[in-house]
Amino acid sequence: MTRHMLVAGNWKMNGDRAALAELDVIAAAAQAAQPAGVDVAVCPPFTLVAPAAERVVGLPIGAQDCHHAAKGAHTGCVSVPMLKEAGAQLVIVGHSERRADQHETSPEVMAKAAAVLDHGLIAIVCVGESEAERDAGQTLDVVGAQLDGSIPRSATAAGLVVAYEPVWAIGTGRTPSIDDVAEVHAFIRQRLGALLGGEGEKVRILYGGSVKADNARALMGVADVDGALVGGASLTAAQFVPIIEAAVATRG
Repeated sequence: MTRHMLVAGNWKMNGDRAALAELDVIAAAAQAAQPAGVDVAVCPPFTLVAPAAERVVGLPIGAQDCHHAAKGAHTGCVSVPMLKEAGAQLVIVGHSERRADQHETSPEVMAKAAAVLDHGLIAIVCVGESEAERDAGQTLDVVGAQLDGSIPRSATAAGLVVAYEPVWAIGTGRTPSIDDVAEVHAFIRQRLGALLGGEGEKVRILYGGSVKADNARALMGVADVDGALVGGASLTAAQFVPIIEAAVATRG
C-alpha cells in the first residue's frame, strides 16, 4: 500500500512573529512536494497558530497540544474548537515532553486524540520509550502499552497519525539504528492492525528523534516509516526543506 508521507515540524516553545517568515520558503517546498505524495505541516506555539495559518497557503498549520473538553473552567488550556477556529488542521498529542513534564497518562492522551478526531482535525499521537526502558529491553512493551492506551478505537487513517519518538533520541543527536527503527515501526503497524482492523494498514507512522538532513533519507526509506516528526531542524527553512526533499527522494 502506498501511503502519502508526512513531514511535520514541531517548533515546541520556540518562535515569534518574525520567525513566521521561514514559513514562506517551507510552504513553497511543501507545494513542490505534493505531486510526489509528500505532505508537509508545521506546528508552532499556540500564539502563532492563527498568524501562521493566515500567512501561508498550502501548508497545514497544527498545534502542539489541546484539552479534551470543548470548553469549561480549565484555566490556561486550549480546546480543539479554539484551535480549529484559529486555523489549525492537526494537533500533536502525547508528546514525550508532555508525558514527562506534565505527567500526562495514556488515557488522557486518548481523550485528547478523541476530541481532535471528533472536531474533524488530524491527531498525531506520539509514543516512545525512555533510555532506561530501552536498556531494559522494554521498548516494544512500552510502545505497545502506549498505543493500547492512547489510540481511540473509532480512529480512521484519515484522522490519525502515529509518531514513534524514542525519548532518548529527542534533541540529543542520537538516533536508533535503521534495524531498530524498522523493528519498532513494524511492531506499531502490527499493533495498529490489531486495534483498528484494516484501517491500521493505512495509518501513517512517522519517525521522530533528532531527524536532520543527513539522516532523513535513510530513516524515511525504512518500511513502515511514512515520514518524520521534526523538532529543532524544523525551525528554519534552511534545515527543514532538505528533510522535505529527502522525503520526496524516497518516492523517486
